[in-house]
Amino acid sequence: MSQNPVIDGQRLTLMLNELRLPAIKQMWSDFAVRSDREGWPAARFLAALTEHELAERDRRRMERHLSEARLPPGKTLDGFDFNAVPMISRAQVMAMCSGDGWLENGANLMLFGPPGGGKSHLAAAIGLALVEKGWRVLFTRTSDLVQKLQVARRELALEAALAKLDKYHLLILDDLAYITKDQAETSVLFELISARYERRSTLITANQPFGEWGKIFPDPAMTLAAVDRLVHHATIFEMNVESYRRRTATQRQSGAGRPPTYATRKSVANNSSDNQAEQQDQS
Repeated sequence: MSQNPVIDGQRLTLMLNELRLPAIKQMWSDFAVRSDREGWPAARFLAALTEHELAERDRRRMERHLSEARLPPGKTLDGFDFNAVPMISRAQVMAMCSGDGWLENGANLMLFGPPGGGKSHLAAAIGLALVEKGWRVLFTRTSDLVQKLQVARRELALEAALAKLDKYHLLILDDLAYITKDQAETSVLFELISARYERRSTLITANQPFGEWGKIFPDPAMTLAAVDRLVHHATIFEMNVESYRRRTATQRQSGAGRPPTYATRKSVANNSSDNQAEQQDQS
């Protein structure tokens, strides 16, 4: 009985859909033609297809994790001027960007310094490097996240909201100081810190050192407890340098068009020229 290659191809497409192998479904016919032409053994043909499927899965996972990370665009380690922040060790930062050890143990990273000193840039750049290593990261302004958690509390869903954040190996809380000194806000922030303690890592950027955190948490006991949980397993970077924004305000040139809202794979791949400007404007 003769076989119909068209019908066989259609059946194979249906089966690959059922098995959820979209990359193989797209490429199998091209690989088959090459395999027939070059006389590949069956094992080589199968290995080539599965390697392609795995590579595509990695690419899609990277894009998905980068999208959910909500990292500001253009903030990369290549674009960070380590020479302008001499108290920060490039080697130490690069070592942390592997994520091994500290993320696995739920350790924290704290970046302190005045506005415009590069805290947010460095935090986002570390986050991007970790996403590229396969870790899951979320970058958010502290005030925005606290407001969302307050809504969840009012809706009796705070526990679920905290559990949802638990999927992120690193939570980057940018601009901690800009939450209002309000019992409701600081309470949910403290619950977030407590929920992640020794389980999931948190990176915090803040203008004030710990001695000034009484301006954030109205209750001294809560302040002490929050600081204790954050620093128990933490690396602390002090970035007391002059603001890049003030220093380069007269040198900037206006960029054309509307900048992207979040980091994308395109911004990662094509950052060589953009990073020259970003290097002068670390935020």
